[in-house]
Amino acid sequence: MLPAPKPRGLSLADVLQSCLEAVSGVHNRLGLGVAHNAIVVMVDGLGADVLRASAGHARTLVGAMTSRSVIESGFPTTTAAALATLTTGESPGRHGMVGYSILDAAHDRVINQISGWDDRLDPATWQRVPTLFETARERGFDPVVIGPARYRESGFTHAVLRGARYVAAASMGDRARATAEELSTSGAPKLIYVYIPELDQAAHAHGWQSTEWTTALEMADAAVRDIVSSLGVRDGLIVTADHGLLDVPRHSHVLVEGKLLDGVRFVAGEPRCLQLYFEPDASPQHRENTVDLWRQTEGGRSWIATRDEAVAAGWFGEVDTEVLPRIGDVLIAARKTIAYYDGRTENRKGRSMVAQHGSWSPSETRVPLLRFGAFDLA
Repeated sequence: MLPAPKPRGLSLADVLQSCLEAVSGVHNRLGLGVAHNAIVVMVDGLGADVLRASAGHARTLVGAMTSRSVIESGFPTTTAAALATLTTGESPGRHGMVGYSILDAAHDRVINQISGWDDRLDPATWQRVPTLFETARERGFDPVVIGPARYRESGFTHAVLRGARYVAAASMGDRARATAEELSTSGAPKLIYVYIPELDQAAHAHGWQSTEWTTALEMADAAVRDIVSSLGVRDGLIVTADHGLLDVPRHSHVLVEGKLLDGVRFVAGEPRCLQLYFEPDASPQHRENTVDLWRQTEGGRSWIATRDEAVAAGWFGEVDTEVLPRIGDVLIAARKTIAYYDGRTENRKGRSMVAQHGSWSPSETRVPLLRFGAFDLA
């Protein structure tokens, strides 16, 4: 049986949407109270499971955890899809950011949705729905993004953060101070998004159980503590993550080649959730045979789904017709602690990653929802 999202379960799609509604003074799915300013701190890669396992290094964050402090990231558990879901309030099947790397059928190529933008890919149309920052601006609010300067002009930023005023801040401490400065100024209510990528970067390079990752967690906890100390009585803060992760040792890498890729034109997605695209002239029987071979070979340690099966199971939410071709003909979502790589190509950089994500395991899908200030349930 294929996994599926929890019916009516809370997810990243509810977080920024609820914050905007709280500033607007209306009921919201998270039950947030009315606030003058709302802040969302996004700690990339900080899954609920690894946070609990590292409780001694994150007392501010863990101190805010309750029985209602875990929500679902959404699928696939990857930054491109998850952040677009957060900032639009829509599912990947609507906004179109359905994976880390996916098919650009118009140009017969695979594109990396984080760093692969060029003049053939328009962020304003590839990400297909308005952002909540655009909505906030239309309502007379002041939407603000605080993050590293290197992301300010990226295609991904223009796709998922458009409508916000971008404030560059180098370190986590700088971002906390920039948040405090924004809160100290009068004017229109603010919807503030603060991005912390350092934990995910440390996890990919060294693993989440490394000294480097623990140090980054302690710095993130200190930054959140500083932001909390700057909150006014009408300021609400949510801390969450785009996905969790797990360490995958190199001996658990699976090199895919031979008949498993027979008739496959592109291998996309990411190592824990491959998306395979067949050659256009591959016959229905050939496609069926390849899917059957995947199920026979890898079905014991991964979920194997055709595009139609994944859509029917709700993996991408409601899927618009224009988005459907972006989803792989076949999806290979790792169930065990493994990662898949195209054995036909040399990918030393990709295989150097320690922590990984993208699939349906609880370590990847469960993310924290931590409330502070005017949003604190207490």
